[in-house]
Amino acid sequence: MSDINKINNTEQNEQEQMSLDDGRRVKVLSPGMMVFKRFIRNRLAIVGICILVFMFTFSFLGGVISPYRQDQVFYKVDSANKEYAGAVVNTDYRFTTVDGKPLSTMVRATFNSQVKGKEGDAITFTADKTAYTALKIDDGFYVITSGEELGSVTMLGKIVDVKAAEGKEISAELKAAATAAAAAGQESFELDGTAYTLTKDMGKSYKLSGMGEVALASMLNFDAADPQYSVLAAGYEFRKNCEAAMHAGQTTFTADGTEYSLEILSETDATIRDASGTELANVSNIIVNPVTSGVVLPASYKDAVVEAILAKKTSFEYVNAEGNTEKHTIQMRSNNYIISTEQQTYLIDMYSPPSAEHPLGTDDHGMDVLTRLMYGGRISLMVGFIVMILENIIGIIVGGISGYFGGWVDTLLMRFVDLFNSIPYYPMMIIAGAIMDSFEVNPYLRLYMMMAIMGIMGWTGVARVVRGQILSLREQDFMVATEATGIKVSRRIFRHLVPNVMPLLIVQATMGLGGIILAEATLSFLGLGIKYPLASWGTIINSSSNIYVMTNCWYLWIPAGLLIVLTVLGFNFVGDGLRDAFDPKMKR
Repeated sequence: MSDINKINNTEQNEQEQMSLDDGRRVKVLSPGMMVFKRFIRNRLAIVGICILVFMFTFSFLGGVISPYRQDQVFYKVDSANKEYAGAVVNTDYRFTTVDGKPLSTMVRATFNSQVKGKEGDAITFTADKTAYTALKIDDGFYVITSGEELGSVTMLGKIVDVKAAEGKEISAELKAAATAAAAAGQESFELDGTAYTLTKDMGKSYKLSGMGEVALASMLNFDAADPQYSVLAAGYEFRKNCEAAMHAGQTTFTADGTEYSLEILSETDATIRDASGTELANVSNIIVNPVTSGVVLPASYKDAVVEAILAKKTSFEYVNAEGNTEKHTIQMRSNNYIISTEQQTYLIDMYSPPSAEHPLGTDDHGMDVLTRLMYGGRISLMVGFIVMILENIIGIIVGGISGYFGGWVDTLLMRFVDLFNSIPYYPMMIIAGAIMDSFEVNPYLRLYMMMAIMGIMGWTGVARVVRGQILSLREQDFMVATEATGIKVSRRIFRHLVPNVMPLLIVQATMGLGGIILAEATLSFLGLGIKYPLASWGTIINSSSNIYVMTNCWYLWIPAGLLIVLTVLGFNFVGDGLRDAFDPKMKR
């Protein structure tokens, strides 16, 4: 009896284990659990998942943790030999006019063309219908006078008639002197230190003009030692008496009742001081100007430059206002002297090697490479997923409708797919990139437009896969049941047919993500993708097109290349794992 009970208990236990509502049996039969178990048994798939988790963490979390922005430029303080000043030996006359007597450009040009290089102590020329006389004081130094019409002198036989011009007065002494000069046939005469001219008019008539100083013409330049002396150094009498004293070899001169001393260094170089010995101005035929506008060169520095040029030195030392000694070099360039010096300046920290501050160095824009890689990963991964989603949406709609209806609808849509397949992908992307370059499209808008174009150009493969699967599924019994129950067409396609295609689409999309990332990297490498200030792995690796970067800056392109390779491998490993997991013929 006990043996029979044991046999019954054993049969009861076996029946309980085989019951359909057993939780363990339901778990074993769950399709999702079966796919999951198959997937995790694939070691390469797990490696791919780990790679993708790292990439997403690196790209999206790393950019938040990084203390730098993706467009932050770093600078360094360095010494650079920069042009500081320029000097030229003056070969043109510089004019200083008497107050209230302007000298037109025509007069200056006429002086240079008719007086420069001519011999003679007094050279007469006419400009703007006015007679001028250049009185030579010394080589390269003239006093320019002009005639003011005072009246007319008419000779009637032995009678000389002198008439004053309207608004003018002629003294008896001037009339007598003009009469004597006209009778003697002279063209000019002098009275009480003032020169007068007789200019032929009509017949026996002459125009009487009094000559007065208008300007100085000199090849020397006056530089005030301090801005407060600028007005003094620009004065007519000050310059005239100073240069006259220089040419005469005198050590003092007087201007406006004040006596000044001259320290003559050469025929064309001197220093002017007042009675207390304060330096007021420098006189030289060498003009020294700063290279940078707004910079004021001290008079002592100009003196040092002039002395070095006169001594034919190629370098000199100068003690600045802070007491620091600066070394300056002089180079001759196109008859000009270029003065350069080592200056502390802020430079972009380009191609900096890896350091504690920048673990992967800096790029050619002085930006942190590691931070750019993090933000670049965001762009590359986002482009991959958005383009993949866009491709699948368009492909599922077109393929689903084509496969379900068949007939002329299928023919029409497949010819539309063939039309898209006949468009060359990369030439079209190159044309689109060139158009966006010509219109200077905003980098963010350019990113969205590029993703849209890539999605529109790449959906045809998905459409063909969906169509092929639906053509085989629409004849199944469950589709006959949906039609018999009166379910509308859109629900038959997108609620019953498409879900049965999703496992294959998931596998295809996962494996296609790597290809999309490679396509974006290729376009960015060619300069047709992402633009500054945005970064992607493709734009970062683009720096390897420079031979200097390729051979000396491995940290600029090798990390970006490794990230692209690992990401593509990760997606491919996951895609292979999903394909094997969804395969119904795979052994359990």
